[in-house]
Amino acid sequence: MALASSGTPRSITILGSTGSVGTSTIDLIRRNPGDYVVEALTANSDWQGLARQAIELKARSVAIGDPAAYGPLKEALAGTNIGVAAGPEALVEAASAKSDWVMAAIVGAAGLAPTLAAIRRGAIVALANKEVLVCAGDLVMQEVARSGATLLPVDSEHNAIFQVFDFDRVEGIEKIILTASGGPFRTLDRAAMALKTPAQAVAHPNWKMGAKISVDSATMMNKGLELIEAKHLFRMPQEKIDIVVHPQSVIHSLVAYIDGSVLAQLGSPDMRTPIAYTLAWPARMPSPSPRLDLAAIASLTFEAPDPVRFPALRLVREAVLAGGSAPTVLNAANEIAVHAFLAEKIGFLHIAEVVEQTLAAIPVGPIDTLDDVHNFDKRARETAARLVLGFARTAA
Repeated sequence: MALASSGTPRSITILGSTGSVGTSTIDLIRRNPGDYVVEALTANSDWQGLARQAIELKARSVAIGDPAAYGPLKEALAGTNIGVAAGPEALVEAASAKSDWVMAAIVGAAGLAPTLAAIRRGAIVALANKEVLVCAGDLVMQEVARSGATLLPVDSEHNAIFQVFDFDRVEGIEKIILTASGGPFRTLDRAAMALKTPAQAVAHPNWKMGAKISVDSATMMNKGLELIEAKHLFRMPQEKIDIVVHPQSVIHSLVAYIDGSVLAQLGSPDMRTPIAYTLAWPARMPSPSPRLDLAAIASLTFEAPDPVRFPALRLVREAVLAGGSAPTVLNAANEIAVHAFLAEKIGFLHIAEVVEQTLAAIPVGPIDTLDDVHNFDKRARETAARLVLGFARTAA
């Protein structure tokens, strides 16, 4: 397989190319001309951004999730040789098309089918969509083993663990430690958080991210979803996964060993660092990320997360213990609740309440197939949507 450092360009596909992770990936490609050939780019509805990217990078094909965007996208690419397709099936087809490396950055459960398509053909898959493993972790990891695909974590925390995790001597690992910034409301009490607006929740103190993941950071649900992701990626039980709040976001995560050693990966809070690690893997490539100046930072602090002010962490651990469909239901309910909050239909504290009540309303069942995932996901979304209406009426 071609590597970026071998002299032969690596062929790549970017699922979710117009989002935050996708545009950061393209920034790295732009800085390394000749090292990569773009096979396919996909987006949900931003046909203008997708067309600009495709023309600049000379992509061979593009796919847009929204069928209504097909016409304007096709027109924007008229006169080029770039193939155009639309609809959810087109995203799966783009992921299935031959390329060495795939960035899986479609937000939410919508990324599951395209990511699985890339895994099933044995590609190197840079996973930036944690919901894929939250919704269907066992099924996804089974497909990775069956196909021989390589799964590289893009989340800064899991990428950090990946870099210091001794896969050949797992028995020597005592636990892994996920670090959390604590988000924009880290020091606030619940009364103050109840009054916060979507704009305030999205204003992350350290990272530039999309709206949904920024809200998840504010509720700390993001860290809970990362716990589930880490459980599957590193085959670690949840009791061996700790979470610590580290406001500076310099140490991205740690691995503790049975001899007392603790290995950490450090860096500036810039997603281009973990993306670059996966894009050039197993080699390394230059990244424009700001260089870490520890003397300038001067101090690094840590604190335990507060499960009372941030109940999402408790809900996640309870869902992991319940197993089966519980993580799928949790993820779907959270997506509905976050979107409702961003639309100003419910308050910030209602997000966790919607998730908790949805989990209570749907009995846990087995997840043996993708149909099971889709069925529980659908039930959870319908239940969460009804709860959102109830909270909205109460607030009115």
